[in-house]
Amino acid sequence: MPRSRIPLTNLALPRTPPVPPVLAAAARRWSSSSQTHARRNAMVALTSLAERRAEREDADAFLEAAAERRSGPAVPEPRRSADG
Repeated sequence: MPRSRIPLTNLALPRTPPVPPVLAAAARRWSSSSQTHARRNAMVALTSLAERRAEREDADAFLEAAAERRSGPAVPEPRRSADG
């Protein structure tokens, strides 16, 4: 038995109330405002990571220099003759 199709023009769809102009303007500004905040958060995070990396590199250089001072100057190995 074939089903009868109801024409879409006969469906009663609920009407949505109009959006107040203040909310419509806020909705239009939201995407650019959200992107601006996300960009700022990314810049703050990047700055923090760069500072931490610089501190880590400074600490590594200090520890390497301290290890060299502690071990003394490197003594070159004696040269061996070609005949062994």
